[in-house]
Amino acid sequence: MFVAIRFTLLILVSMGLLYPLALTGLGQAFFPQQANGSLIHNATGQTIGSSLIGQAFTRPEYFHPRPAANGYDAANSGGSNLGPTSKKLIDRITVDTSGYQQKNGAKQPIPVDAVTASASNLDPHISVANALRQVPRVAHARNVSPKRIKALVLQLTEKPLFSEAPYLNVLTLNLALETKNSF
Repeated sequence: MFVAIRFTLLILVSMGLLYPLALTGLGQAFFPQQANGSLIHNATGQTIGSSLIGQAFTRPEYFHPRPAANGYDAANSGGSNLGPTSKKLIDRITVDTSGYQQKNGAKQPIPVDAVTASASNLDPHISVANALRQVPRVAHARNVSPKRIKALVLQLTEKPLFSEAPYLNVLTLNLALETKNSF
């Protein structure tokens, strides 16, 4: 019986205390930005978001993210679990498609990520096609040439290492719009 208690205490201390401390230390030493949540700060040092979690932008002078059933609430991550034959899902996508067309003047086909949520509802990225469809609206709202906004989109496009399609982080893109020298 004492062997079982000692073994339990050994596992508890090693796996419940030493292992997490070691991983935290390694993360802080080699990947401090990622280990601390990939936070993004403004010019005054105030935390304004994370490059890992999407945020809702609704004003016309900003690029809009993909829909999120949970309002980008990181404490409530997860999909809606509605299947492709769900009337509720079809109705939501129909409304989102209409809204996207009204805001962006976009014609068919609309990029899929413009009207569908990600599996986690936290995805901070949009496709390049989605961003390019929003360029005229953003340029008009900011009274800037669409060519300049498009150049910024192309400049900030992230190209993954393997097979994923290129994408953009919406928060990073919108912050770049706010800086005077970015485009």
